[in-house]
Amino acid sequence: MNALLQTRGLTAFYGDAQALFGIDFQVAQGEMVAIIGANGAGKSTFMKAVTGLVRVQPSHIMWQGQAIGGMAPFEIVKRGIALVPEGRRLFPSLNVEENLLMGACAERKGVWNLARVYELFPILKDKRLQASTSLSGGQQQMVAIGRALMSNPALLLCDELSLGLAPIVIKEIYSAMPRICAEGMTVVMVEQDVSKAREVSSRLYCFQEGTVSLQGVSAALTAEQISQAYFGLPDQHAVAQP
Repeated sequence: MNALLQTRGLTAFYGDAQALFGIDFQVAQGEMVAIIGANGAGKSTFMKAVTGLVRVQPSHIMWQGQAIGGMAPFEIVKRGIALVPEGRRLFPSLNVEENLLMGACAERKGVWNLARVYELFPILKDKRLQASTSLSGGQQQMVAIGRALMSNPALLLCDELSLGLAPIVIKEIYSAMPRICAEGMTVVMVEQDVSKAREVSSRLYCFQEGTVSLQGVSAALTAEQISQAYFGLPDQHAVAQP
């Protein structure tokens, strides 16, 4: 596999507390890869490390063959990596359209602009002048996705897209993913719903206490393998081959 993004022995700390213990991960151009794991497994820390929000060693993260570990977040966005953060993190003082336009500050060329985002999520066009805080949770998630797309990334990182949303809203958001990926977008998603993660991804990683406890082709992984890796049962760390 020619990796678009690769981590090698990635470690991360919050002060003296270590959160990641040697994560090896890779994703190729056009793939959709899911990361699952219990609370505290290191999933969000991994996303923060890749996007420069947690400082790491330069050589621990390779992007298109170049070391980017520890770069400033705005530099990483300019290189083509965008994050849809857990909790959405919209700017409360800005309306919907202003939040979306913030994503264009990277000034990367590409197909994503306001018109394309409004085509993807028509409800946002109707509410474009409303305060972002006045939207429902699902609509705010759409804004967060649209803001990331406005930077025209090569890699879209999605941290807990379905967290706190009603099933019908989750279905609506995930129905947009094929259109997002249609032009070769690469996606890495952290997902709390294991069934959904297996359904939408080509490959899957399970994190457990800051390590990779399981990885493999999503369709080839059994429920038993995932359960053992997810809950950290002894002697069950494994790699599932295609």
